[in-house]
Formats: sequence, structure tokens, C-alpha cells
Amino acid sequence: MTIKLSKTKKMPAKSWSIPAIKTCPAAIDTETGGLVELCKDCYATKGFYNMPNVKDIREHNMKDWKRDEWEDEMVDLISEEKYFRWLDSGDMYTVKLATKFHNVIKRTSNCKHWLPTRMYKFNKFKDILGKINKLSNVALRLSSDSLKGAKINMKGFTTTTVVPKGTIAVKDAWLCPASNNNGKCGDCRVCWDKDITVAYIHH
Repeated sequence: MTIKLSKTKKMPAKSWSIPAIKTCPAAIDTETGGLVELCKDCYATKGFYNMPNVKDIREHNMKDWKRDEWEDEMVDLISEEKYFRWLDSGDMYTVKLATKFHNVIKRTSNCKHWLPTRMYKFNKFKDILGKINKLSNVALRLSSDSLKGAKINMKGFTTTTVVPKGTIAVKDAWLCPASNNNGKCGDCRVCWDKDITVAYIHH
């Protein structure tokens, strides 16, 4: 099998992704058994994400990462990249996958990584998330379920949240400028800065 990277029009970086929802156990509301409010309208289940070639890449990657050679191949692929985005869809749904992410990030110290996750909700991920977070070249972002700007408060970790359309400022957070830039990052690289909380406008 072969690793398949993606390059979305919005971002100035390549990414590696897997299918949304089916690899997102933390998207499930433990009280209702349904999806948390934000994930009910997940951007990665709409638009071009439904195109067969886009879906095929993510399905492929969900199987491909289990190969013994995957880690070395990922290092070779991204060692010369300046920026890399993990999971523009899906989540690191097993500790083994999270451990492989850690190893790749550690071995590509010249690349800045951005890694969002909701797996902080599960105790079994505590140790590996701590190890990833200690790496200086990665912005490990704990994703909030909120649609109204509420943030995750875990000491030593940074977060992302979502705010309603029309929001013009967020207290103690960087408001993503993409909605005012044709949906693109432009020259902004804040998502790769582990010291800044980011608020995205709901889309």
C-alpha cells in the first residue's frame, strides 16, 4: 500500500486524513448516544469531502497506517516540509495510531505540525497526548464541542473552539481570518502556534 497525502485549497500545507465520524469516537455524546452538537454538522461530511476520490483516500489511509513501514515512509514524505496538518478529517482513534503520530512528529523536527483531537476525553490517551504535547514542533489542539466559543481547560494544553457566523472578536483567542479571505489561510500560520487558542467561525 502507499501513503496518500491531501492538499486542501485552504491550507498552505499537506495533510494526512482518515474518514470523519467513523474514526471519531469522541464525537459521540455519552448522554444521548448521538453526535455532539458541533459534529452533527461536520464540515468533513459535506461538499468535496463526499467526492469518491476524496473518500477513497481517507478509507485507504485508515487501513494503510497499520503497516510496519508506515512510520518510516511518513518521515520520508514530510521531512522536507515546513508545515504539516494532521487530520483535516477524522481523529487518532487508537493509542497505537497516536503513538505513531508522536514518533513521526519527533523524527521530523524541522517541520511544524498541527494536530487537532478530541481524544482527550478518554483516560487511555492521557499519556500519549502528554508525550505529543511536550514536542516543541507540534501544536496539539484539544477541540472543543462548543458552537459558542467555550474552550477546553486542561493545564499545559492549547485548544480550538467554534463561534457563530458573524462573530467579529473572541476574548482570549485568535479569530481565524479565513472567512474573510475566501476561506483560505493566506499568510496566517497561527494554527501551528501551540501558544495561541484559535476560534473558528462555524461553516
